[in-house]
Amino acid sequence: QVQLVESGGGLEQAGGSLRLACAASGRTFSNYVMGWFRQAPGKGRESVAASYWTGSNIYYADSVKGRFTISRDNTKNTVYLQMNSLKPEDTAVYYCAVKLAGYVRLWEEHDYDYWGQGTQVTVSS
Repeated sequence: QVQLVESGGGLEQAGGSLRLACAASGRTFSNYVMGWFRQAPGKGRESVAASYWTGSNIYYADSVKGRFTISRDNTKNTVYLQMNSLKPEDTAVYYCAVKLAGYVRLWEEHDYDYWGQGTQVTVSS
C-alpha cells in the first residue's frame, strides 16, 4: 500500500514563501511521476506542478510559473514544492500524487494512482 504524507503547509503573508514536502512509502519506487495539485474553497482541484523521477519533463501550471519550483530527493522518495512570491489566490489545500508507471498526462489528476491527505496553505493579503 502506497502512502503519501504532505507537510509544510501553514499561514503566510502575500509575498512570502513556503516549502511543502511529500514523502512516499510502502513500496520501492522507480520510474514514477510525482505531482502537486491544489483545491481552493468552492473550486475544483487543479494541477500545480509535476516531475518525472529523473527530474526531467517538469510541468508547471501557468499560474505558478516563475514562482514555484518542484524538486525531489529520490533517496528519500520525497518531492518538494518551493513556493515563493505567494499570492492570496494560492490559498488552497495542496495535495501530492504519484503515478507509479505508464503513460501520464502530468497535469491530469485522473492519471495519478495515489494521493496524500492534503496540507492547507493560506496566504493573507
